[in-house]
Amino acid sequence: MKRLESQEDYLEKILQISQKKESVHAIDIAREMNFSKPSVSIAMNKLKELGYIEINDKGDISLTESGKEIAEKTLEKHVVLTKMLMYLGADEETASEDACRMEHDISDKTWVLIKKHWDEHK
Repeated sequence: MKRLESQEDYLEKILQISQKKESVHAIDIAREMNFSKPSVSIAMNKLKELGYIEINDKGDISLTESGKEIAEKTLEKHVVLTKMLMYLGADEETASEDACRMEHDISDKTWVLIKKHWDEHK
């Protein structure tokens, strides 16, 4: 079953916020992603149900091992694809937006090839 793009985006955002702040709350995610808090709360409940995040009694959101694995892979794809597109001449905003779309649809086989090529030629 293919994970939904929005789930990967949420997990990636949780990882990014956790790298900047000690704790992550739904309001942080809502602000960063420019979504309503109710929408984020619904998504967090779904991610918790799927076993990708944990939420403690204070509302702190943390990634489980499986959630962290997905978030790290998604973030890596985003960063590398953005850099590649900028190298090819895209401006940073366009490169980042395009990378965000690409990171969700690229197959693992193709990603391995792209990553290998980038690591060898950057």
